[in-house]
This record gives sequence, C-alpha cells and structure tokens, in this order.
Amino acid sequence: MKTVFAKPGNLLVVVLLSFMAANGQGLSSRAADESFTMENYYKVRWGFAEEFIQLWKKNHYPLLKKAIEKGDLLKVLAEKPRYHGSEDGRWDFRVILVFKNVQAAFDPNLTEPYKKQLYPDLDKLTKDEQHRFELLIAHWDIAVERVDLEK
Repeated sequence: MKTVFAKPGNLLVVVLLSFMAANGQGLSSRAADESFTMENYYKVRWGFAEEFIQLWKKNHYPLLKKAIEKGDLLKVLAEKPRYHGSEDGRWDFRVILVFKNVQAAFDPNLTEPYKKQLYPDLDKLTKDEQHRFELLIAHWDIAVERVDLEK
C-alpha cells in the first residue's frame, strides 16, 4: 500500500477546517489578537528520523523564520522523543507553531513570498521536499488551546 500526501499547506488547511467545522468553531470565533497554536507531528520510516529533521531544518525552518520576522508567527519549537515508545503512538518529530492569530495560521501564502528569496533553485527545493515527504509514514496536525489551571 502506498501512502499519498497532499501538499503540506493544503493538507493543514483541510484538516484544520474540518476539525473546526466538526466542533462548531469558525475562523471568526477567535479574537483577531489571540494567538493560535498548532502542533505538527511527523512519524518517519525507521532509521530516517535524523535525515528528515535535517531536511526540515534546511528547507522549511528558514521559511518559518521569515514569518517570525514579519510577525505572523510568534514562536517555533521543535522536539523529538528522547526514547522510543510503542509503535502505535510513535512520533519522531514534533513542531509547535504559535501564530499571532488564527488568520495567520490559515494564510495559504504565509511562507510562499520567501521561497524565491531563500531558494533561488526552486527545482532543487521541490525535489528535497519531495524526498522529505517520502521519508514519512504519517503526519498530523493538532490545533491546541491553553487550559487555565487557575479557573
């Protein structure tokens, strides 16, 4: 069985809009100045996690840093498990993105303007990104919200 992946940005939008619709939330239900946090999880073929992370750092992180400079993205955190767990709950790389608001999180052009600036050889970028996604077994995104423990 072959795993097929949509373009990462399009997949993110589809997953999140489906989640929000199922939970009765719309884009306008959040305050325009309220930050929006998304966790991205990546499960990679055994033995390829470090290669995946290096490709992500080389090709995707610089784009996110540009979004931080612009102010649309407030923070990017990346983590990997120290030890491995069971296969059914395994993930190899997690990226936590804190956007300035929900509109920035769903902006389809969040990083697009920076691609030509950062990567003059767009064909090489496309091939590298295709290879990065070939290393994946699964990828999922979860919109999270903070729980106030004092209330």
